[in-house]
Amino acid sequence: MAQNSAKPAADDTDDLATGSTAPRSDQRTLERALGSHVRRLRRQKDLSIADLSSSAGISSGMLSKIENGQISPSLSTLQQISSALGVQMSTLFAEFEEQRDCSFVRADQGVVIDRRGTKAGHIYRLLGHGLRDDVVVEPYLIELREDAMPYTNFQHAGTEFIYMLTGRVTYRHGEQIYELGPGDALLFDSAALHGPERLIELPSTYLSIIVYTRDQV
Repeated sequence: MAQNSAKPAADDTDDLATGSTAPRSDQRTLERALGSHVRRLRRQKDLSIADLSSSAGISSGMLSKIENGQISPSLSTLQQISSALGVQMSTLFAEFEEQRDCSFVRADQGVVIDRRGTKAGHIYRLLGHGLRDDVVVEPYLIELREDAMPYTNFQHAGTEFIYMLTGRVTYRHGEQIYELGPGDALLFDSAALHGPERLIELPSTYLSIIVYTRDQV
């Protein structure tokens, strides 16, 4: 029996989305991009909200709302903020661009990164780097070769997601130990000590995605 391969009607596609709870991209407004950039410039100059608001001649409450994208400031207010930051007003709009970043890495072409774990035979291959905004995303393909050694003292800011591809290990996170085989996944707070404790089947490979905010660097 022939299968119905008809595409959804145009009106039916408007609500199609992934299962993610992330907001629609059109919620990234000019105000949010502007506020994010003002916050980043303020932090780069080691200024508190009180410092910058005082220099710009506006209230701390207004500056906080601007940084959080809650209001659309007037041009005169933006001029005061840019003068207090020592930048041209056009610089404040640099974050708002229609272009959306994308990182593409072909097979076996990821950048090999020298991390502490490489000394124990853990090979880190960076598959991309994300990208702009306040959130940093670092996806790695990690290979544990035949000469790899257990190492459970990894510790860094942010959240880490591991998806096991090949081989089998026990992975420690804090006081808990998890046995991981192909298809198993682990999501954890990477501020706790973590890493592969027992290498059951080598070589092993797994995908590791580390997410953190720039203010954690």
